[in-house]
Amino acid sequence: MSILTAPWPGRDDIRTLRRIEYRTCGTCCKQIDVEVDGDNRVAAVCFHGGCHGNTQGIARLVVGMDADDVQHRLAGVICGNKGTSCPDQLAKALQALKQDSNI
Repeated sequence: MSILTAPWPGRDDIRTLRRIEYRTCGTCCKQIDVEVDGDNRVAAVCFHGGCHGNTQGIARLVVGMDADDVQHRLAGVICGNKGTSCPDQLAKALQALKQDSNI
């Protein structure tokens, strides 16, 4: 997890972003990069691997949403008999980012 301070695209002010590069477990996607802004809104999501159309759709849908809402909506979604899924792993990444930020 890292904390970045950078200009926000299209704005003159500086925003703080919390970022995690989360190694997934049990999915075709091997890593999820997530950025959350200071207002706890998902700023960016990038899936590495997985079903490209589905993961791209998930990423576009969650940008701008409250990170806690995303986590609650996606936690527990499963894919086939894997016991997890790319959306579930995104929820786990957001939980890990939240826990790391509270240290």
